[in-house]
Amino acid sequence: MKITDHIKNAKGKTLFSFELLPPVKGQSIQWIYDAIEPLLEFKPPFIDVTSLREDYIYKQKENGLLEKLSYRRRPGTIAICAAILNKYKVDAVPHLICGGFTKEETENALLDLQFLGIDNVLVLRGDARKADSSFIPTPGGHAYATDLLEQVKNHNAGKFLHEDVESEYKSDFCIGVAGYPEKHFEAPNLATDFKYLKKKVEMGADFIVTQMFFDNQKYFDFVKKCRENDINVPIIPGLKPISALSQLVNLPKIFHIDLPEDLCDAVQSCKNPKDVKQVGTEFMIKQCKELMDFGAPVLHFYTMGRPEQTRQIAEAIF
Repeated sequence: MKITDHIKNAKGKTLFSFELLPPVKGQSIQWIYDAIEPLLEFKPPFIDVTSLREDYIYKQKENGLLEKLSYRRRPGTIAICAAILNKYKVDAVPHLICGGFTKEETENALLDLQFLGIDNVLVLRGDARKADSSFIPTPGGHAYATDLLEQVKNHNAGKFLHEDVESEYKSDFCIGVAGYPEKHFEAPNLATDFKYLKKKVEMGADFIVTQMFFDNQKYFDFVKKCRENDINVPIIPGLKPISALSQLVNLPKIFHIDLPEDLCDAVQSCKNPKDVKQVGTEFMIKQCKELMDFGAPVLHFYTMGRPEQTRQIAEAIF
């Protein structure tokens, strides 16, 4: 079922969902099951599965020169989505990204997803490789999320890369895109960032999932601005509770977000890691209740494969 249909069928009730990382290669599918099953009692209508681009390592050859090798640490997004749908009868939402994939590989992925009966995709540009200072497109791939979105829309219309005639085998993917209440870090300002979000919706995006945030007012203002500019698709807040003192530095550095002063003060006053997690949990429970009162359609948790803290929060609010 499409995410937009899940939201419509909820008739104003806030739903619960979460996102998973594929396991590091070498781990079994049981790692995924262990990350999902503690959260099933909260009846998630869908579960996101991230997709990570390739990275590079350099190995020294016998002649002393360095050889550049491509590798993926977390493969298996499509296979995991198929397993979730088959085992739990829960809709899986694979992330489609530009980085690391050619247009042909993207088309093949869409064909596989259509064959498996997966109805939703989240379209993203993706991150730069660790060794790169900025995003570098894959040769033969897309440079922007809008280009990738256009390919998915063409696939829905039966337009394939190397076929001149429109195919009768059309797909019907429900397409999500990312939104940034505090703006994407590469955008020069909020207005420019918002212009590109509006373009994605005009191109056919069906829903928006936000970057994590800790100040609900930023989400409220973001939704208000979207509605004032005729962006009327569902806007799903992305959430991640604080679980470690190091996140006060790492989250702003990696995701380019602000952390509220009261949250930082409470975390910094903790005497041990257990207390930090408790502070993060209590803050997130309060944040979630405010979002539910506001009418957020879904509370979407970035669990990173660790369900325990999200489970505590869900027990308190659902």
